[in-house]
Amino acid sequence: MRLFVAIVPPPAATAGLDALTAPLRPAWPDLRWTSQEAWHVTLAFLGEVRDEVLTELTERLERAARRHRAQSLAISGGGAFPSPSRARVVWAGLDGDRPALAALAASVAAGARRAGAPSPDEGRRFRAHITLARLRAPADVRPLTDGLAGLAGAPWTATEIQLIHSRLPGPGAGRTPDYISLGVWPLA
Repeated sequence: MRLFVAIVPPPAATAGLDALTAPLRPAWPDLRWTSQEAWHVTLAFLGEVRDEVLTELTERLERAARRHRAQSLAISGGGAFPSPSRARVVWAGLDGDRPALAALAASVAAGARRAGAPSPDEGRRFRAHITLARLRAPADVRPLTDGLAGLAGAPWTATEIQLIHSRLPGPGAGRTPDYISLGVWPLA
């Protein structure tokens, strides 16, 4: 099954982000905008994981969560991957204790690797973000990222991590995957 580990912002934070980005969306109808319900901060994308590693994976994720404290975060700014001039993904950034968040992501990835579910993204620098939209082909979205630069949301506290199953839609279904939480572990 296709899995990732994430922090899911509280409804007040996603509602605030939705209100901040709603005025920008009509000018960019060709983007595939993600829904507010799907917004999350990916700590580790694990890709396809065999069922037989799930038990150890969940134990290691619980240990990783216990080693890290709850964190104060806030939506802050935005951008695009790999760059605004050749974007494939448009995102909102996060402010807060970035080194602590990166350490949590590294701990989660290490636990997944030890459980037999290494991240295909291992070795890439962690960039805390919330995906707002995807593009089918690279495009210049600099005017949009300029509009996202001033995003500033109210602070919120991340108190847990989740293991999420991303179930891709079948033929003829909508383009948005279903996200199913398989486990939740509190941060210290």
